Amino acid sequence: MDRMDSDGRTTADAARNDPLVQLSLDRLRRRTSMKWRAYPGDVLPLWVAEMDVPLAPAVAAAVHEAIDLGDTGYPYGRAYAEALADFAHERWRWDGLRVEDTAIVPDVMMGVVELLRLVTDPGDAVVVCSPVYPPFYAFVSHDGRQVVEAPLGADLRMDLQSLEEAFVRARGAGRRRVAFLMSNPHNPTGVVHTHEELRAVAELARRHQVRVVSDEIHGPLVLAGAAFTPFLSVPGAENGLAVTSASKAWNLAGLKAAVAFAGPEAAADLRRIPEEVSHGPSHLGVIAHTAALRSGRDWLDDLLNGLDANRRLLGDLVEQHLPGVRYHRPEATYLAWLDCTALGLHDGQADGPGVVSDLAGPARMFRDRARVALSSGHAFGTGGSGCVRLNFATSPTVLREAVERMGKALSDL
Repeated sequence: MDRMDSDGRTTADAARNDPLVQLSLDRLRRRTSMKWRAYPGDVLPLWVAEMDVPLAPAVAAAVHEAIDLGDTGYPYGRAYAEALADFAHERWRWDGLRVEDTAIVPDVMMGVVELLRLVTDPGDAVVVCSPVYPPFYAFVSHDGRQVVEAPLGADLRMDLQSLEEAFVRARGAGRRRVAFLMSNPHNPTGVVHTHEELRAVAELARRHQVRVVSDEIHGPLVLAGAAFTPFLSVPGAENGLAVTSASKAWNLAGLKAAVAFAGPEAAADLRRIPEEVSHGPSHLGVIAHTAALRSGRDWLDDLLNGLDANRRLLGDLVEQHLPGVRYHRPEATYLAWLDCTALGLHDGQADGPGVVSDLAGPARMFRDRARVALSSGHAFGTGGSGCVRLNFATSPTVLREAVERMGKALSDL
């Protein structure tokens, strides 16, 4: 008779359905991607947003077929956007994604840059809600825009007063145009913005003549108990822009492709995106992402079940092994925000927001003493110091070992 795991699943069911339990650690260490090569072999990597899963069968079949056909030319057509529109209808009950108002872009962050270029000029300000995904700082700054922070509230949700104050500050110094770059759902906190919150954001943005660009890459990864709302689906967001891809939900970061889309009032803006931008996505990427959205939905459901189980397991492990660490239970993503400020670990002299190549404070301690790699909170901007981001898209076995190592490291301090 099959044994039951701590989440009520039989071992046979878990092995058959949960993508997170199908690859051994030895097999994972054969990978050559960033997650598995940036640190020595004795380090458990729970940092960058790569999942420890095999490819969804539908995706693997589509890519194999393209390779067998030699179908490795330039991307063409709107199949990706059509698949996304169908997915949005099925999963989010949203029919407002108009295929004619889309553009393929190389990936989400390059898409963000191109969209910001449509609605801001060099020297203009881009507001972000910190702590937030580090590339928001790096890509925006490198493109000649100034980042203005609107810190999240104590509950890690968007603080509308903070956001409005940031809009006002961003308007200073004679800036002509301002944008709000939003993470929806929010990375690193895993917060899913509600319909009411997003409607309030749209109203604030209208009032202050701020254009919203929404990064919705984690939209398919909303876990049990929450529901994703596309920003462009709320009243007042008709002049907004958004970008997403299948890369996070189906682990396709190495197969580059994303879709940018516009609200009705922003369609003319999106049509100004340079034609050459559409040459950047990988044709194999477009094929893979399209297959994921069209035929990989059952696989995604199995993944979400596994992530939900790991989310609960992580809460138990933190409570058991990491006294003084506060676990903010994510509503979406496979990223957990751990507040380690009570441990009193100084963040040292690491570089600031957007710099992901160095570690500070608790992340450095856990790497050095526990041999567990986490993302350092300081890189996520104001509110990130003293925190770490942990990627729980791994097997329960690896997750247990990592947190047990972290607990021993704390007890040895």
